[in-house]
Amino acid sequence: MQGHNSETYDFSWQDQMGLARIINVSGTMTALGASISVPEVRDATAAAMGHFLRIHDMQAKASEIIVELTGAEAGCVTASASAGITLAVAGCITGMNPAHAEALPKTPGARSEVVIQLGHMCGYGAPISQAIELTGATVRPVGQSTLCMDHQIDAALGEQTAAAVYVVSHHVVHYGQCPLRRFAEICHAKGVPVIVDAASEYDLRRFLADGADVVIYSGHKFLGGPTSGVIAGQRELVRAAYLQNMGIGRGFKIGKESIMGTIAALEAWKRRDHVAIRAIERAALALWVEALSGIEGVNPRIIADPTGNPLERLQVEIDAAALGASAATLARVLGQEDPAIIVRNHEVELGYFQLDPCNLQPGQARLVAASLRATALRAKTLPVATDDLGATRNGGAKAYLDWLDNG
Repeated sequence: MQGHNSETYDFSWQDQMGLARIINVSGTMTALGASISVPEVRDATAAAMGHFLRIHDMQAKASEIIVELTGAEAGCVTASASAGITLAVAGCITGMNPAHAEALPKTPGARSEVVIQLGHMCGYGAPISQAIELTGATVRPVGQSTLCMDHQIDAALGEQTAAAVYVVSHHVVHYGQCPLRRFAEICHAKGVPVIVDAASEYDLRRFLADGADVVIYSGHKFLGGPTSGVIAGQRELVRAAYLQNMGIGRGFKIGKESIMGTIAALEAWKRRDHVAIRAIERAALALWVEALSGIEGVNPRIIADPTGNPLERLQVEIDAAALGASAATLARVLGQEDPAIIVRNHEVELGYFQLDPCNLQPGQARLVAASLRATALRAKTLPVATDDLGATRNGGAKAYLDWLDNG
């Protein structure tokens, strides 16, 4: 949320393009375009498209600002955070050996296992295991889904281990997992580098400070840049990840316009008034709490981000028997409105959905408040789908299966 002063958001561009009007209170989700870029990013992206530029020089320029903001020794930009995971793992396998890089994924060599806690084996639109295995690596899950102990990590590390991956995300199991500091200590004692997937994280310094050797960020979620990923970390590991552009990284390459857009996003991050933005977001949360107050069967509760990002969300807890409709049904109906209000519904089977204010545009907080209240008040008359919970759980695959299907 950029702190707009304007009172209304103009949907005319969506209307002109024949695209659905959307109010995003789900968060920085790839399926919704992740975020809206600030003007500096749009200007930098457009300007770069009119010039020939040496990509290596541009990546060196990107490295400078990544180093400044993260405290890393080096950095580079790639097509996405998912691509960054694959390239970082590949770099740990091959080092600075171009012949080895060209041999991936068919011939990764003996030192190509990647350790990851079982509770971190999440999906983010695709399985994280697949991002690792695209290198030719073998994933070695450690522990059980809800418990990973130090000795289990230590026992999994050996001469065959190329890297260990640690995931920071709301998608992972949030208890029983080894903390990053301890995870890094165990891995470093065996000479194994640690790669942290922090795609949706706000803090650009904490994970390197806690022992990560390489950290992967999204360039287009909280940073508000173009679609991109940021790799930051130890100089030789970043160089080895960048080397993969002459191998499997070719398909993950990033263009001049997106490199310059990401640099502009990082520059804008330094100037962003984070305190003012938090105040605007809290005002939206208060407005939504007020809109839902006094409705039997609805408990609106402001909660902190589970991974420690400096933001809050509204958790709308539904007593389906008292209200007359489930959380899943309310989430579906809100998403069918015009404009569609897309809520954060990945835990809806637990009886709640969440509202994230970080991507709100001018006037949208009030539209959301009005729709929330109106929908909750007519809950008993809402059309109930055959399986709202199942549709939510399987929705990610269904969207792909239904694409261009006129049958």
